[in-house]
Amino acid sequence: MPQVLEQSIKINAPATLVEQCLTDLTLMHQWLNPVLRCEPVGKVWSTELGSRSRFMIQIPVIQPTLNTVVIERQPGLIVWGFKGFFQGSDRWECQPLPKGTLLINRFEFTIPNPVVSWGFKTFAASWTKADMKAQLKRFKRVAEELACLPKYAE
Repeated sequence: MPQVLEQSIKINAPATLVEQCLTDLTLMHQWLNPVLRCEPVGKVWSTELGSRSRFMIQIPVIQPTLNTVVIERQPGLIVWGFKGFFQGSDRWECQPLPKGTLLINRFEFTIPNPVVSWGFKTFAASWTKADMKAQLKRFKRVAEELACLPKYAE
């Protein structure tokens, strides 16, 4: 049975600008957890359908890595699918509001290995939920700071 962690946040920035914070790798690294790095598989970063990337936890020596592929892509929506120690998807949706954007992040996964699953439930599940919330706050700060720049201000 899949586990689902879902968080959302209202951001005072247009949906197109919020989406840019998902599609621009430099901006992404400003709101991702600092121990998490994302890099393209291949030479070019992309969030187009079928694009591949890897997310690595910066733990010395082992660096657990999750390989991902964009499995769904529409304006305002990016879904990364993954198979590895986790199997599932990481869905990011930008819903325009009259003033701003509602950003919804849904992390849905299973952990096939019972030992890893037990370890996640015992040690990492509450940390992951808290980290998702903190990540959305960092995301909001990055997007709203960007929205205040003269070239984006309405």
